[in-house]
Amino acid sequence: MGFLKQTTPDIDFPTWSQGTRAEKIRPMARHWAEVGFGTPVALHLFYVGKILAFILIGWAIVITTPGIDGFLDVTAWYNEPIVFQKVVLYTTLFEVVGFGCGFGPLNNRFFPPFGSILYWLRPGTIRQPPWPRIPLTAGDARTPVDVLLYGALIVVVLIALFSPGSGAVPELDTTVGVLPAWQIWTILGLLAAIGLRDKTVFLAARGEVYGALTVTFLFGGVDMIIGAQLLFLCIWLGAATSKLNKHFPFVIATMMSNNPIWRSPKIKRKFFEDFPEDLRPGRRSRWIAHFSTAVEGLVPIVLFFSHGGWVGGIAAAIMLVFHFGILSSIPMGVPLEWNVFMMFGILAIFVGHPGIGLTDLESPWPLLLFAVSATTVVVGNLMPRKVSFLPGMRYYAGNWDTGLWCIKPSASAKIEAGIVAIASMPAAQLERFYGSPEAQIPLYMGYAFRSSNSHGRALFTLAHRAMSGTPEEQYVLTDGERICSTAMGWNFGDGHLSNEQLIESLQRRCRFEPGEVRIVLLDAQPIHRQTQEYRLIDPAIGVFEKGYVRVADLVTRQPWDDEVPTTVTWRADGGRTDPA
Repeated sequence: MGFLKQTTPDIDFPTWSQGTRAEKIRPMARHWAEVGFGTPVALHLFYVGKILAFILIGWAIVITTPGIDGFLDVTAWYNEPIVFQKVVLYTTLFEVVGFGCGFGPLNNRFFPPFGSILYWLRPGTIRQPPWPRIPLTAGDARTPVDVLLYGALIVVVLIALFSPGSGAVPELDTTVGVLPAWQIWTILGLLAAIGLRDKTVFLAARGEVYGALTVTFLFGGVDMIIGAQLLFLCIWLGAATSKLNKHFPFVIATMMSNNPIWRSPKIKRKFFEDFPEDLRPGRRSRWIAHFSTAVEGLVPIVLFFSHGGWVGGIAAAIMLVFHFGILSSIPMGVPLEWNVFMMFGILAIFVGHPGIGLTDLESPWPLLLFAVSATTVVVGNLMPRKVSFLPGMRYYAGNWDTGLWCIKPSASAKIEAGIVAIASMPAAQLERFYGSPEAQIPLYMGYAFRSSNSHGRALFTLAHRAMSGTPEEQYVLTDGERICSTAMGWNFGDGHLSNEQLIESLQRRCRFEPGEVRIVLLDAQPIHRQTQEYRLIDPAIGVFEKGYVRVADLVTRQPWDDEVPTTVTWRADGGRTDPA
C-alpha cells in the first residue's frame, strides 16, 4: 500500500481490457487476496482520525453535563446512567446525519463523502415507506413534512445532549440523574413517525440498536440498566447465530486481506486455500470464523450472568478485544463508530454495574423488549427478504440480500436527469476521481470484492441471464446498494433497500425502455435452507425470471467463476424450470 497513492494490480491494461468479465476479475481477485483494495495509508489514517474525532466530541459533550466533572477523571463518571444515555443519542445523531456507517471513499462515496442529511432535508428525494397502506405514509417522494420530522429529530437530540440530569436516583447510586422523560418520548415518537414514512432513515439511525436502547431510558431505575444489558446480549447472540453458515469464512478471508495491520502479502495469502489458483477461504480463515462466532455467541452469556468478579472481568476484556479486532481492520462499509459504541457499552453497562441482574427486575418491560428484538432476529433469519439484515442482526455474516444492476449509458443519463440527488452515479464518481479509462481498475476491484464473498458468484452468473440477448458490453454493472447511495442518500448494508419498491420509484421518474436496465435481486440464505432465491427484473416489463442457487455451488467455486448452476422455477415466457 502506498501512503498517498492506491496500490493497483500490475496488469497489461490494453490486453486486460479486452478480456471477458471473468477474465478481468481474475487478476483483481488475486490482487485483493494479497493487498486488499490497495487503500492508501493516508486514507486509513483519515478514518482513524475520524474515529478519534467521534470519541473526543462525544467526550466533550458528556463533560458539559452538570455534575459530570473531570475531563480525565473517567472512572468517576463513566458508569453514570446519563452518560450512557448521551452516548447512545450522540451515536444516533452521528449515524443519522451520515457520518457513521457508509461514510467516505471506502464505501465508494467520493463527491460528496456522505449523503443522508443532504438528501433527507431536501424535498423531492426518494423515500421508502415500509407499509404504505398505513394512513399518512403512502407515496415515494419526500415532502416538507418529512423534512420537518427529520430536522426536528436532529434538534431534539441536540437538546437532549446538552440537557442536565433530573437529580438523584438512589437505586442507581447517582446524584446527577437521567434525561427528562419528555425528551425520550419525543425522540422515540419522531423516530417512529419518520420510520413509518421512510424506512431508510430508520435503518440509518440504527433503530434496532440505538432506538431500542432509547426505549430502555423509559423504564427507569435498574430496569434501564437490565434492559440495556439484555439488548447487548441480543445483539451479540443474534450476530453469532447469523454466522452459523458457510458464507462467513469468505468474509473473514476478504476482510483480513484488506486489513491495514496485516501488511505482508505472504501473511495475507495464508487466509486462502491455495493462492493464487484456489482463493476459497483457507484453514486460517475457517478457524477464525468458527472461533470468533463461538466468542460472540458464548462469552456474552458469561458476561451477562457473571455479575462482575474476575470471571466477568475476563469476559468483558475478551469482548473488548473482539470489537477492537473488527474496528482495527477498518472493514469495507466502515461500521467503525458502532464498534466504538459497543466497547463503551461493555464498560458502562456491564463493568460499571456488575451487581445488577435479572433478579433485580422491577417490571417486565426489559424482558418484553428483549422478546421483541429476539423475535425480529428469528424472523430475519427465517425470512430474510422480510427483515433487513440490520434489525435481523445479521451483521457482517456474509449472508445478505444483494442486488446487481446492469445499466446502459442511456439509462444512467435518465437516472441523473430524473431524480433529485446529490451524488452522481457510481461509475461517474469513479471516473471523476480516477480518470478514464483508469476508473475501470477500481470498478473491477469492486467486482472482485463482491465476488470474493460467496454471493458474488451467483450475482455475476445471474447477470449473464439478466442481460441475455443483449451484448453485455453495452451495460455497466453496479451494486444495488450503490444505486441506493445515489437515489436515496444511504447505502450501508444489504439489498433490502434495492428492491421492487425502489425499482418502481425509479421507473416512474425515468421511464426506462425495455432492456435499458436489467436487475438481479438475490435473497439471503434462510437459516433453515441451503438455497438462495433470486428474481430477474426489467423495470419496464417487471419480473421475467425466478429461481434459486444452491449455497454448496457458491462456496466451492472461485471468485471469477460466473457459471454457477441455477434452477429456474418460473419464467415470464413459460420456459423451462429445470437446472440451467
